[in-house]
Amino acid sequence: MKYTANNKRYDKMKYNRCGNSGLLLPAISLGLWHNFGGIDVYENGRDMVLRAFDLGITHFDLANNYGPPYGSAEETFGKILKSDLQSYRDELIITSKAGYDMWPGPYGEWGSRKYLIASCDQSLKRMGLEYVDIFYSHRPDPNTPVEETMMALDQIVKSGKALYAGISSYNPEQSQKAIDILKELGTPCLVHQPSYSMFNRWVEDGLLDVLGINGVGSVVFSPLFQGLLTNKYLNGIPEGSRASKADSYLQSSDITPEKINKVKKLNKVAETRGQTMAQMALSWVLRDKRVTSVIIGASKVSQVEDAVGILGKLEFTPEELTLIEEILRD
Repeated sequence: MKYTANNKRYDKMKYNRCGNSGLLLPAISLGLWHNFGGIDVYENGRDMVLRAFDLGITHFDLANNYGPPYGSAEETFGKILKSDLQSYRDELIITSKAGYDMWPGPYGEWGSRKYLIASCDQSLKRMGLEYVDIFYSHRPDPNTPVEETMMALDQIVKSGKALYAGISSYNPEQSQKAIDILKELGTPCLVHQPSYSMFNRWVEDGLLDVLGINGVGSVVFSPLFQGLLTNKYLNGIPEGSRASKADSYLQSSDITPEKINKVKKLNKVAETRGQTMAQMALSWVLRDKRVTSVIIGASKVSQVEDAVGILGKLEFTPEELTLIEEILRD
């Protein structure tokens, strides 16, 4: 059946300005890190992407090696684009990244000009695109001058393969240097993509300050700490969950009694707000106005719908924030 987008898709979504730029991003973005690979059910991925767009999510976050296997999430997204979203291309923000392991040999990871430009070309081919909206350096490379990596991003933008440049997981000092170089090159850094959640607050130690001062937006990933900041693990590790899988980033050893106890207390706060634990965790990372958008991962359509359900409950009272802080610091 031919897909037609919901004509009310922009009615409820909140769009935030990305730093000082002209670009608005939805408060909630959909990440294709998990569940969109070649090993996953294509129809389920398609349903999640189309439902997200119908709910006003215009920003789809990918990287060269998302899958598994590597590259297959981009191929899946390219297929959805071709079959359903081609006529809506100008309403979409599609991103990709290069920095982690992608192909064998010395030119298949990190931050060299050769790797980033080749990777961008491959990503465009897999998705059937002429350009991506944002292309990121996925991580800092300790063995490549940051000037080289930023010059590669500058070339990618100036050659029309991306509209904007971004960086991911750079610390405050690395971020400032990258921002300064890109500014000098004439391709301002649009956005930084760091991990951020109630259990992972490194961005509060200087990074958000650097981004705020320089007018750079932030799109945060892993806001649910790989699913721990949900109701999922309150009674042990369910079969089929991320923590039950040997190759998962969330290992069963991460699920400590101390963390579960905190989630149980936080869950009670969420209930008083009329939210699920996951919804409150998403709202919490968006409480800081320097956070432009939060990337959600999903394995089913209902999780996308639940995430969008936070839009009417983004604000916290000072008492709620104090209580959450006490629980987290306990």
